[in-house]
Amino acid sequence: MDDDTTDAMPWHTPVIEALRAGDHNRVADLDANGTPGFDGDKALGERLLEERGGVLSDLQEMLYACGRTGDNRAVLLILQGMDTAGKGGMVRHVVGHVDPQGVDHAAFGVPSPEEKRHHFLWRIAKALPRGGQLGVFDRSHYEDVLVARVRNLVPESVWSKRYDEINQFEHEIVGTGTVLVKVAMFVSLDEQKKRLRERLERRDKHWKYNPNDVSERPLWPAYQDAYQDMLDKTSTDYAPWYVVPCDRKWYSRIAVTELLIEALEGLDLDWPAPTFDIEVEKRRLAES
Repeated sequence: MDDDTTDAMPWHTPVIEALRAGDHNRVADLDANGTPGFDGDKALGERLLEERGGVLSDLQEMLYACGRTGDNRAVLLILQGMDTAGKGGMVRHVVGHVDPQGVDHAAFGVPSPEEKRHHFLWRIAKALPRGGQLGVFDRSHYEDVLVARVRNLVPESVWSKRYDEINQFEHEIVGTGTVLVKVAMFVSLDEQKKRLRERLERRDKHWKYNPNDVSERPLWPAYQDAYQDMLDKTSTDYAPWYVVPCDRKWYSRIAVTELLIEALEGLDLDWPAPTFDIEVEKRRLAES
């Protein structure tokens, strides 16, 4: 990175500190239009997204190269949020910077009949990223302590036990060499209404509109409680949650980009050593 870009970085607080779940960003008090830790404006945020996207791409390529030589380390980005929070846009505009062959993507909707016959973590375990991959979960196992709780899909005696099961599951995942980047995405009800209206008014957005999204809006207080319990009970030292305000899409995207860069840099990656003699291959190529 050149000096100009470094000087332009407007994070007055490291992103992993500004966004890590804690008493400073309780769900009920969260300003979904805020830009925690960031002093720049939209123009700077969008420029940085492209610049830092290049850094992310280089790191992901190195991770992928390591995986091709047997390294089992991976990074898993978990995107959890209400409808219109921008999960799909996060995949396009952040993960879209990297080579798609190095990405394992999974979207978790309503469980299929087969999935319902298994433990709730069964379908999650099947979708975990392979070594060398950047995994992305659009929704996740946390649906089973959010929607399942608010909609009374299972008794409290069932969903209340899932927090410990999730913590154990994630501890095992981290133990295999996968870094978890858990992002809780929050959009305000006003902004959500604006985005839902856009989906109704634009022909190219009709396919994204789900009438059930409107039915969920009156349940936001219950979801706030469910999200807060999720953060309190499953944000751990080995798999912390990061709380990202999402009314400003440019901010949420640069924030998640930075979180992924932090995770990949933390792996202390290096290019794998060649399994052949470089000088010999140079001579063979010249003589061919």
